[in-house]
Amino acid sequence: MKKQHRFSIWYALLGVWLVLLLHNIIASAFLVKTIPYSEFTQLLESGKVSEIAISENDIQGKYLSTEAGTEKEMLFRTVRVDPELSELLEANNVKYSGRIQSNFLGTIMSWVIPIALFFGIWIFMMRRFQNQSGFMQLGKNKAKIYMDDDVGVRFADAAGVDESKQELEEVTAFLKEPERYTRVGGQIPRGILLVGPPGTGKTLLAKAVAGESGVPFFSLSGSEFVEMFVGLGAARVRDLFKQAKEKAPCIIFIDELDALGKARGVGMTGGHDEREQTLNQLLVELDGFDPNVGVILMAATNRPEILDPALLRPGRFDRQVLVDRPDKVGRADILRIYLSKVETENDIDPEKIAGMTAGMVGADLANLVNEAALLAVRRDKGTIGMAEIEEAVERLVAGLEKKNRLINPAEKKIVAYHELGHGLVAMALPGTDPVQKISIIPRGIAALGYTMQVPIEDRFLMRQTELENRIATLLGGRAAEELIFNDVSTGAHNDLSRATDIARSMVREYGMSSRLGNVYFAAPRQMQFLGATPEAGREYSDETAQIIDEEVRRIIDDQYALALRILKANRRLLDETAKTLLEDEVIEGDKLERLASSVRVTGNVDETADLGPRAAAA
Repeated sequence: MKKQHRFSIWYALLGVWLVLLLHNIIASAFLVKTIPYSEFTQLLESGKVSEIAISENDIQGKYLSTEAGTEKEMLFRTVRVDPELSELLEANNVKYSGRIQSNFLGTIMSWVIPIALFFGIWIFMMRRFQNQSGFMQLGKNKAKIYMDDDVGVRFADAAGVDESKQELEEVTAFLKEPERYTRVGGQIPRGILLVGPPGTGKTLLAKAVAGESGVPFFSLSGSEFVEMFVGLGAARVRDLFKQAKEKAPCIIFIDELDALGKARGVGMTGGHDEREQTLNQLLVELDGFDPNVGVILMAATNRPEILDPALLRPGRFDRQVLVDRPDKVGRADILRIYLSKVETENDIDPEKIAGMTAGMVGADLANLVNEAALLAVRRDKGTIGMAEIEEAVERLVAGLEKKNRLINPAEKKIVAYHELGHGLVAMALPGTDPVQKISIIPRGIAALGYTMQVPIEDRFLMRQTELENRIATLLGGRAAEELIFNDVSTGAHNDLSRATDIARSMVREYGMSSRLGNVYFAAPRQMQFLGATPEAGREYSDETAQIIDEEVRRIIDDQYALALRILKANRRLLDETAKTLLEDEVIEGDKLERLASSVRVTGNVDETADLGPRAAAA
């Protein structure tokens, strides 16, 4: 079939422009001869000029030219110079006339071309806006639509979230076989809210539901609804649900719902705020559409406490699925997925790596494997080994190693005793995470050294003595500086911050103060996120606040004294190990095990706790 070309006004304009251009070129090059004014006066005085036409700026006419003995009339053109030309013409009996220079086509084109150019730019900009959801489509939603063939994610790609996957299997079954539920009068939840920390795989699970169901997947962020123009967010919500109903069964996924669904009436803006209008429209759409048409609304957030209560009531987002941090088994499963995509050595043990990465989520583990791959390439290796994995873990935990940063010997000695203070106190106290490495090689932005502690297993509860021992471990570095140098440095600022946070939580949140009892004094978490200051959310007196400060100070002082006693009891071991650390810069492996077995346990230690083999040896 032949392709038909549509007529365009641009073709006509281009043709007229080419005709005028060719006319001027031919006229100037072949028909009219341009001569200097001096030659014109010579021709005039010699009587060879027969007729001329005078304009304001030039003179055109005819003159007799003799070529090969034959006279021939030629057209000429010259620039007008002499203002008293008429007297000279009359003196030589030359017929002349004045002429008003008029260029009709040029005048018309001087109007047509700018107008055509303006309309051309206008049409071009309108098409660009339409292609980019611009001015002509401001009310259109910006959702990315993935058809069933485009979504290549399945439940097998999401590891470490087995409980969450079981919750979502009902959604998949409904989208595949809706008649099973409608036959008995059951209804699938209208909205499913995925709640969990960042990086745990909420978006991945939503895509897996669409991939398993084989239905279209509308994906967009909550911030894409809200614009500076009033009413656009509500229009986009309406358009989104309209398109979804046309492509049902399908899934609508709104990431970062808290950007859109924050509680109304909070802050300085009033009820006519654009975000609140958009939220109102979303609530209306959730109430209005029939769940049996096959449109499933899914959303994800890591801040459920700030969502509007109207969003979470039954009939809207009536099912919440927790996507929590993976446990050790889950981390191992996630690592197997990512390690299968790279070249690894035979000694790679996902279980061991999972034990080193407590608290990490799926995004962290993916970044860990990628960092290990980059390290292997940097070392000209074709596979990833445990050495690269361990180095990647340290890089993520402590930062990039900076061996080129020069530290003077005095500061290096302070750092060595500081880090050994952490390590020896941790080794001497029960319930602390085992020390895996002590290093005085600078890392990250400000860390001049670090003591790496890796938990043996995941912990979900901590006793009061364990929290106190953790505070003592954090203060061990400052205690070592005071013991050895009789002075302190600025290197403990992060340790002091973390220790104070733990002590304040013990007093205000966990009821671990005998003077205050089992009372919760912390501000409600929701008020913290909604912008209320701690002072505004405080519900206790100034006297109670003073007691809280005193109790926090008491806990810090007691644990600092405990760390100091432990280091005094191990002063000789501290000095000997510091010399080794200054020479080798790193203590790990067998040296670390010998150090742990030599530490003496002293101070106020909970005798009812299991002190372990290190305390028994001491």
